[in-house]
Amino acid sequence: MKKLFLYTILLFTFLLNACSPPKNEGTFEVGDKTFLLNGKPFVVKAAEMHYPRIPKEYWEQRIKMSKALGMNTICLYVFWNIHEPEEGKYNFTGNNDVAEFCRLAQKNGMYVIVRPGPYVCAEWEMGGLPWWLLKKKDIKLREQDPYFMERAKLFINEVGKQLADLQITKGGNILMVQVENEYGSFGTDKPYIQAIRDIVKGAGFNDIPLFQCDWSSNFQNNALDDLLWTVNFGTGANINEQFKKLKELRPNTPLMCSEFWSGWFDHWGAKHETRSAADLVNGMQDMLDQNISFSLYMTHGGTSFGHWSGANFPNFSPTCTSYDYDAPISESGRTTPKYFEVRKLLEKYLPEGELLSEIPDSIPTISIPAFELDETALLFDNLPEPKMSEDIKSMEFFDQGWGSILYRTKLEKSDKQQSLVITEAHDWTQVFIDGEKIATLSRLRGENTILLPPVKEGAVLDILVEAMGRMNFGKGIYDWKGITEKVEIKSDKEVKALKNWQVYSIPTDYSFAENKHYTKLTNSEKQPAFYKGRFVLDKKGDTFLDMSNWSKGLAWVNGHAIGRYWEIGSQQTLYVPGCWLKEGENEVIIFDLASPTEAKTEGLRHPILDVLKGNGAYACRKPGETLDLTNETPIYKASFTKGNGWQHINFNKQANTRYFCLEALNSFGDNNFASIAELEILGKDGKPLSRQHWKVIYADSEELDAANNTASNVFDLQESTIWHTNYSTTKAGFPHQIVIDLGEEKLVTGFWYLPRAEEGKPGMIKDYKVYLKQTRFKL
Repeated sequence: MKKLFLYTILLFTFLLNACSPPKNEGTFEVGDKTFLLNGKPFVVKAAEMHYPRIPKEYWEQRIKMSKALGMNTICLYVFWNIHEPEEGKYNFTGNNDVAEFCRLAQKNGMYVIVRPGPYVCAEWEMGGLPWWLLKKKDIKLREQDPYFMERAKLFINEVGKQLADLQITKGGNILMVQVENEYGSFGTDKPYIQAIRDIVKGAGFNDIPLFQCDWSSNFQNNALDDLLWTVNFGTGANINEQFKKLKELRPNTPLMCSEFWSGWFDHWGAKHETRSAADLVNGMQDMLDQNISFSLYMTHGGTSFGHWSGANFPNFSPTCTSYDYDAPISESGRTTPKYFEVRKLLEKYLPEGELLSEIPDSIPTISIPAFELDETALLFDNLPEPKMSEDIKSMEFFDQGWGSILYRTKLEKSDKQQSLVITEAHDWTQVFIDGEKIATLSRLRGENTILLPPVKEGAVLDILVEAMGRMNFGKGIYDWKGITEKVEIKSDKEVKALKNWQVYSIPTDYSFAENKHYTKLTNSEKQPAFYKGRFVLDKKGDTFLDMSNWSKGLAWVNGHAIGRYWEIGSQQTLYVPGCWLKEGENEVIIFDLASPTEAKTEGLRHPILDVLKGNGAYACRKPGETLDLTNETPIYKASFTKGNGWQHINFNKQANTRYFCLEALNSFGDNNFASIAELEILGKDGKPLSRQHWKVIYADSEELDAANNTASNVFDLQESTIWHTNYSTTKAGFPHQIVIDLGEEKLVTGFWYLPRAEEGKPGMIKDYKVYLKQTRFKL
């Protein structure tokens, strides 16, 4: 009987395998100056898109849009923090089902490139790293910290369980896997990169090429011999210059731009970013004519729903909810003029006999008539149970990852005005005494001090801090939220740290927003509150919720967190996917941190992404300021070399310095412009100083109207963003100056200068002077 049972099992297994469709196993290899797909030359034309930024119901439509564009591959990040929101609790279901996304790509004839991090950047909360890592105060992120490496290995092993069987060698469609991400912008640590490489291999990604990406200026810093090297750059870049060094070092390697930036991301308070379609197409054509592979970042940007948008570094600069990116496929998955320009180009480079697929239908859009949010729940009347803490501590200490946090204590009587100093409030802070708001402080502006009025004994001090998204770049990933250091009262006689806090966590969960005591709206709500309203539909479709009446906060539609809004813009609407709506009654909840001008909204058929309110981008020159260098002596004067790429300048002397001034005297070309992509200032050892606490305190001219060419771009660690003087020829010309406060006194020996990457563009500085001072320049 046992033998009969065994034979039956073997026969069943044989028949099952015989009836299963055969796996079309293939190969993808690094050949001589080309990739080889199943042994034949292959140019990767990849469309970058991110599955968490697209409702699952729309995944296939977006994939088909990319295929109809002329792409053959989808490139994607895997976001650690969305898959492991709590330590040890993994989620690869629903909108997190990355394996299903890859299978949909294969169903539609598309290959996949996977970038599992563990760090990804992507203008995503903490660059994809989970917030709970920061509960360990002494953690070293993106280094061989034992705890960090242990958790990273566990996560990437989970990714391997989902995706390793989808490699092309096993019948799937995954061609390549990336190791870490743009590490040269963070540091130099080959042993760490080697360790991450080994983790990726150990997770099962050992049958296909592994690669690492960086910029042409720093890719050698962490380049491993056994990995494919790729380069990232944006539209307008000099393609030959970008690959020059790589071709010298590896003359027979296939060339690939692993991120060819089609546009750029938006920051709150800054103009909507756009990039030229002509420059994009010209760059793609230049690469295709040389058989250079590329991934178009982004082909479709989508939306950083909920609390997932991050912030840039240095100079905390939070990114908008919309990740439209001025990409060929719009935020809501529709064609754009840029789409048709790219499609026209890529049609010329299709394999012989292949035709472009038809463009799929767009998701219908609808308008929703204006409706009131006529129920309200005041935050201070609906607080959760507090936690007690003698000292101020960050949000993470209270086991909270996102949202807002309220710190409450009592004040001693004072008949005089006193200063309240909040050291490192991250990120947007409101201060109340006995329920009355007395001040708002913004991390964007570096504000931390307010003048308190006289108070009675036992007056209640409330400090409400909203976390706006952890920085996703550079050393800024160490971004604890809430109040991270201390709160002090300063008077003429003493400085006293405030103690004995009640702490209330206000998370971003829909269940928290829904479970409040809502009452009928009155006109007296002038403090943080939840608002609830409803609208009725007879048909579904995509729409854009108009938030222009509202101040700052979060919104949910039918339980879906659709994102942050902020009245300063430039984004004034929130994208609502039609698949999250329903015929009949729909619910909207808005948590407004201040108060709306009118508690109503409507659904628009088109987004508003380019309306600024207030002062918009923050200029680095105050009204009436003019730099006076009359009595200053330059430490160095010379001429830059014409062309692209970093230029290294050594003063052959050293000086104690707090303030660094570069004065441009003229440019290569007949124009009045100056521009700089990046600056590094060198210390005693000839190595770049940390830029973490730098601040531009003066720039004679900046372009803030036609583009976001603010002076702080010279140290934002992004080589494709630039400081550019005002484009208007009616404004004053040379000389142009920029003054940087290093944050503390340093020994300075030289600097590195990176001109803008675009070939033949204006603003290439020729002659210049450098001034160094320990005290501020006269303005």
